Amino acid sequence: MKNSALAPVYQADILGEGYEQTTFNFPEDYEGPVIATLVRKKAAQTTSKAVLYIHGFIDYFFQTEMAERFNQQGFDFYALDLRKYGRSHLCHQKLYNVYSLSEYDAEINQALELIGQEGHDQILLCGHSTGGLITTLYTARHPNHPLIKGLWLNSPFYDFNMRYLEKKILLPQLSRLGKRFPDLQFPSRLNRWYVPSLHISYQGEWNFNLEWKKPSYPLVRLSFVHAIYEAQKHLHHGVHLTVPTLIMHAHQTRYPLRFNHAAQSSDVILQVQDIIDHAQKLQGDVQLCSIQNAVHDLVLSEKPAREQVYQQLFQWLEQKSLLA
Repeated sequence: MKNSALAPVYQADILGEGYEQTTFNFPEDYEGPVIATLVRKKAAQTTSKAVLYIHGFIDYFFQTEMAERFNQQGFDFYALDLRKYGRSHLCHQKLYNVYSLSEYDAEINQALELIGQEGHDQILLCGHSTGGLITTLYTARHPNHPLIKGLWLNSPFYDFNMRYLEKKILLPQLSRLGKRFPDLQFPSRLNRWYVPSLHISYQGEWNFNLEWKKPSYPLVRLSFVHAIYEAQKHLHHGVHLTVPTLIMHAHQTRYPLRFNHAAQSSDVILQVQDIIDHAQKLQGDVQLCSIQNAVHDLVLSEKPAREQVYQQLFQWLEQKSLLA
């Protein structure tokens, strides 16, 4: 029997009061049993509107302020920890290991189905970074989905942060290697100051699990490079989105070699101009929005920047009649 035929069993989530989680089980993959975890935080009043949020690479859902801001606007909030991330990582699995982004369709499908069963008829699909790439392509592949009414993207991972010749020559070779030898590893080049700029035990204001969102991740599996490269190739040819789409990004990219304020006021992970260039290839009702002094995960920026995020987001939702 499919999970969708069963009433979901929710239990208390690690995030505390009001947060609940349920587990989805899937057929075994190349590593064995697979699960995904859906977290929810319901609004104070019964509502037919919901948000489904999908995190980025080396990440999981912990952004409670974002959930509660949506609750205040009358949305029930849901977030997925994708397979092999955060709450969904099992001991026999390699963290974050994926051969194709289409593997995530199973948990997105099941989450949307469950959210619909729980009394919602309009869903704002949201994604950060890799989650932004995943949700963009998912929405494009499901142009007539009865529940998805809008798409909000937070610094979507539309291109690798590499030099031009590396993208043209090195990246295709790495992707081909990743298809044949998925467990080979390559330097990730992730800026060493990003997570320390966020976490309360370093220089930031946020508390999260440093085993699930690691302070450093020096090597990345080529399976991930291959999966992202193939998805981005499809996106770069231009896709059509049939729902209103808001793409937000930081106003600048910086590469701090030592900790300074640039680490807390810039995107140090992706090249902002890449996001803009590829967003402009998307067809449909697509709006771009730059956030001054924001970091890569916009909702983890310093307070003035993230207030810009929520102001612009809810204003856009109102303009698109998605707040009614």
